[in-house]
Amino acid sequence: MNEAAGFIKGRARGESPARSVEPEVGLVLGSGLGPLAEEVENPLAIPYGEIPHFPVSTVAGHAGRLVLGRLEGRQVAVMQGRFHYYEGYSLAEVTFPVRVLKALGIKALILTNASGGVNPDFIPGDLMLIRDHINLIGDNPLRGPNDPDLGPRFPDLFEAWDPALRAVARRVAERLGIPVREGVYVALSGPTYETPAEVAFLRTAGGDAVGMSTVPEAIVARHAGLRVFGVSCVTNVHLPSGHPGRKEVSHQEVIDVANRAGSDLSRLLRGVLRSDWEGRA
Repeated sequence: MNEAAGFIKGRARGESPARSVEPEVGLVLGSGLGPLAEEVENPLAIPYGEIPHFPVSTVAGHAGRLVLGRLEGRQVAVMQGRFHYYEGYSLAEVTFPVRVLKALGIKALILTNASGGVNPDFIPGDLMLIRDHINLIGDNPLRGPNDPDLGPRFPDLFEAWDPALRAVARRVAERLGIPVREGVYVALSGPTYETPAEVAFLRTAGGDAVGMSTVPEAIVARHAGLRVFGVSCVTNVHLPSGHPGRKEVSHQEVIDVANRAGSDLSRLLRGVLRSDWEGRA
């Protein structure tokens, strides 16, 4: 973690001796949601493959770069693409970048993803503020020995998703005229999409959207004492088997819908970044 953070700081100094890397906020951009990184001012972009110990993203729609700079007046570190359990990485590897961002100085982490709608009231393109999560990946990134310098052995996740930041986002969305939903995100291991029986089970369990990421990062962020805010872009809605609107889900469809919803997501996140996080949007 320290070697990776040191490399990033050294790269920044190499680009400009007067430049310091002190990001306040980290952002993780999911499938098809990477264009926000292109809006960062005075950017320093580092491919993941150049950062010591970083995994490399192998999924279409993930550019695989860390972008540092300013956005809406805040110093940010933006992950343009993430890593997934289904790629063969351990959850420790999947969440390693969160540790590095914490070592760089972030105080809050914003997570985004493309997800499938489990709530039948959702429609493709909806943005869902994550209120809570259910971890059904079958593993936990904190499994194994705990380093008390990084966080407690048994972190409390009762309010893992920061209520104050979510309230700010609701006010920003209302002011900008962006419709938003709110709900529970369920994380599965992937890479297969869900069966109708699994969707019915997740709906019964209280899920509103389902995906293959985000929750491990949120767990590690809370373990590290970071504030966490998340938005899911609902790219498809799981309809019952035999429903006339039912069709096969593809990763390309996920990317296409996320790209179309990306403008509203960008406006929402920029509004959140420029807001007073203690409650006034």
